Amino acid sequence: RFIGFSMAKKALTDDELPRFEDIHHVGTVVAILKMAKTAENKAQLLLQGISRFEITELVEGKPYLRAKVETLADKEAKGLKIEALMANLVNLFDRVVKLSPFLPQEFGIMATTIKDPGALADVIATLINADADEKQKALEILDVRKRLEQVTRVVSHQLEILELGNKIQTQVKDDLDKGQREYYLRQQLNAIKQELGEADDESKVEIEEYRKKIEEIGLPDEARKEAERELSRLSRMHPSSAEFTVASTYLDWMTTLPWNTSTTDNLDIKKARKVLDDDHYGLEKAKKRVIEYLSVRKLKPDTKGPILCFAGPPGTGKTSLGTSIARSLGRKFIRISLGGVRDEAEIRGHRRTYIGALPGRIIQGLRRAESNNPVFMLDEIDKLGMDFRGDPSSALLEVLDPEQNFSFSDHYLDVPFDLSHVMFITTANILDTIPPALRDRLEVIELPGYTLDEKVKIAQRYLIPRQIEANGLQPKQLTITKGALQTIISGYTREAGVRNLEREIANICRGIASEVAVGDIESASIGTKDLHKYLGPVRITSEEKARVSKPGVAMGLAWTPTGGELLFIEATNMRGNKGLTLTGQLGDVMKESATAALSFIRSNAKELGINNDFFDTMDIHIHVPAGSIQKDGPSAGVTILTALTSLLTGRPIKQDLAMTGEITLRGVVLPVGGIKEKVLAAHRAGIRTIILPKWNMKDIEDIPEKTRNEITFHFVDEMMDVLKIALKKK
Repeated sequence: RFIGFSMAKKALTDDELPRFEDIHHVGTVVAILKMAKTAENKAQLLLQGISRFEITELVEGKPYLRAKVETLADKEAKGLKIEALMANLVNLFDRVVKLSPFLPQEFGIMATTIKDPGALADVIATLINADADEKQKALEILDVRKRLEQVTRVVSHQLEILELGNKIQTQVKDDLDKGQREYYLRQQLNAIKQELGEADDESKVEIEEYRKKIEEIGLPDEARKEAERELSRLSRMHPSSAEFTVASTYLDWMTTLPWNTSTTDNLDIKKARKVLDDDHYGLEKAKKRVIEYLSVRKLKPDTKGPILCFAGPPGTGKTSLGTSIARSLGRKFIRISLGGVRDEAEIRGHRRTYIGALPGRIIQGLRRAESNNPVFMLDEIDKLGMDFRGDPSSALLEVLDPEQNFSFSDHYLDVPFDLSHVMFITTANILDTIPPALRDRLEVIELPGYTLDEKVKIAQRYLIPRQIEANGLQPKQLTITKGALQTIISGYTREAGVRNLEREIANICRGIASEVAVGDIESASIGTKDLHKYLGPVRITSEEKARVSKPGVAMGLAWTPTGGELLFIEATNMRGNKGLTLTGQLGDVMKESATAALSFIRSNAKELGINNDFFDTMDIHIHVPAGSIQKDGPSAGVTILTALTSLLTGRPIKQDLAMTGEITLRGVVLPVGGIKEKVLAAHRAGIRTIILPKWNMKDIEDIPEKTRNEITFHFVDEMMDVLKIALKKK
């Protein structure tokens, strides 16, 4: 059960037989104490070294290699030096055992019990975590003294590695408490530098940079004093203190804001007009106001910026108009959305006493713009939140007032900043939710919505080219006819703006893109008949189908946040006793209009050709269809009165006729709002005759001329005049 082991000098494959020069010639004779098979073709052996041998010649043998060998014996060594070497080696090995987590502590005790110097060197060389070549060297040394010296060198090297590793581990452990340790070291370093008369170079450079910036940018007096005071505090602080970061951040803001930096306005009025016309079709009132501002600016450069408010339904181009204004002026454009903002600090900033304090959005926007005269758009100003957490609309009172905002004070900066050069533009869908004090500061420009012709032009100029590009098509690959566009507008969308129109055009573009990608077609022309394939059936039926030439049915006009709508009023009577029923989710004001209309008819029954006691023997029911939608307001009074009169006199109302107006008990027709939206809605539905209050005649100027010319308007101030125009003969 004896076998010889010798190390190969290089890695050998399983099939490769080693040559004489491929192996170390000194090896170990071992006895096999135990063998266990761990896997196929693999075994684990427990061996005991017996003695050294030297290979003199390799002899071919099967199934394993054979060799002629000479047994090597240790050269005996005794004396004081050997004992000293042994004691030193045992001591070193004991320290290695204590530092090494992989060696059991018993090995150190075991080494002290070995009295033979050669055996001691061999055992320690076996246990130590050293390189195989180092161990081979120890194996080849027959002189015991030299072998002890060789093993001592190897153990000393291993001990150095372990001690260094232990030191690194201790340092890592100490770094866990880095905060206190670093502070202590910094304090020591600071004391040493003070003794040597040296200052902290980095902080000194930073402070000098701030001082240079403060002098160069030309801060206003108050801002300069505050910046210098903060810089003085900063110079006395240590860089490791928390206050140092707060002060340096404040100085960063003070020195990067555009106190005196502004862009030059483009005062070429014709060029500005061209930019506005290129970007937007229609919107004449808004464009006119911008051109007026530019003209005044050209004549009087120091004029204060206006506070415009673009109010109108969604999708009418309010936000994009702000971008065009900035482009026409040659100014930077900054937009912040105020929807859902509830914290007043969003506008005015946080005080520096708070951790992580920042200036408000106004100052942040100016820093991004790097100019003190950008076009600043405050989007969705009607959706500001107001509750117990704060009222940001009150913070905007100073911002949006040209008489005050030249000294706007942000809580973080705590010094006045001049906002009078900024051109503020706000947008809103509904003006009612804006607080009165804030609304008073705004110059409201209504963007009521687009006519059918305007939508067609917008689609042809902007929407179709944009969607063709967005969906990877070429301009020649898709054309949409004017008739198809009109059908999309009237049959698939119901809106004042053009957002849904663009979505439907995008649907068509995607459909064409998929066919082009597959290779079915190369290009397409979409006509009215092709819309069903890409958009499905027509979703919005024309109001004409709802018109019934029957007594008791009248057509009114209503205003909604998304534009005007047609409103049908139906009235019927039945046997009863003075009952009036109102249905259709009507608000209190609308119910009162119905009651006033009935009272007017009863008081003027004889003049209208109705029996005076008609109400004694009947119940009247007034219904407004679309019962799931809440309706309110006084402008349906004229329509309700006309529907009731038509019912009670048996005279139907003329076809293609719509009306709006508030009534009084005396039969006077009072003015109402939203005339442009209502007229545009009637025109979209094909109505060609409209009855309006006489006092609303001034509002007709806002309606596009083409639409105005296609409709016959009747202006009335008495209810009797309405009935003469609206009712057919029996």
